[in-house]
Amino acid sequence: MTKAGYHHGDLRRTIVTAAVAAIGESGLDGWSLRELARRAGVSHAAPAYHFGDKAGVLTAIAAEGFGLLADALEAAETDFLAAGVAYVGFAVGHPVHFSVMFQPALYRQDDEALQAAETRAAEVLRKGSVAVPGAAARPADATLAAWSIAHGFASLWISGALRMPPDADPVEAARPVLRTLLAR
Repeated sequence: MTKAGYHHGDLRRTIVTAAVAAIGESGLDGWSLRELARRAGVSHAAPAYHFGDKAGVLTAIAAEGFGLLADALEAAETDFLAAGVAYVGFAVGHPVHFSVMFQPALYRQDDEALQAAETRAAEVLRKGSVAVPGAAARPADATLAAWSIAHGFASLWISGALRMPPDADPVEAARPVLRTLLAR
């Protein structure tokens, strides 16, 4: 007894995809679980059953985002410039994930899948920061500096605060900015 449009092979995935689309269109406050159900073609109770509430959906988005970020960083070469460029590329390519990931008040920080994905991304980012001048003497500071410059550039780009030509490539625009940290 399956309703047309109801059965999904991976309903959690379908709901997360719907949430990313809804947030991309309406912002973090402009969506509801009921809307996600409509987009997914399921009963209005299905998102609550799988995620509990909006924080549960946002937790899944953040965990997925940290996993995608770790994948992007791992695919880059193991130096700061490559990691920084990959970070910016991830952020610009996944702005909804990026915005959710760095607002921990929105999601359940104690979620095991989220913590595992966040730890993995942080470890890959740390490995990419070893080329930063002074990294050997102060590795935590080097990692924070590397993360700050890549994250700051990505945030400024996504928000539209950087005055760049409309056809500018964010990854290429980030490259000389990221190099300044290496030139210290």
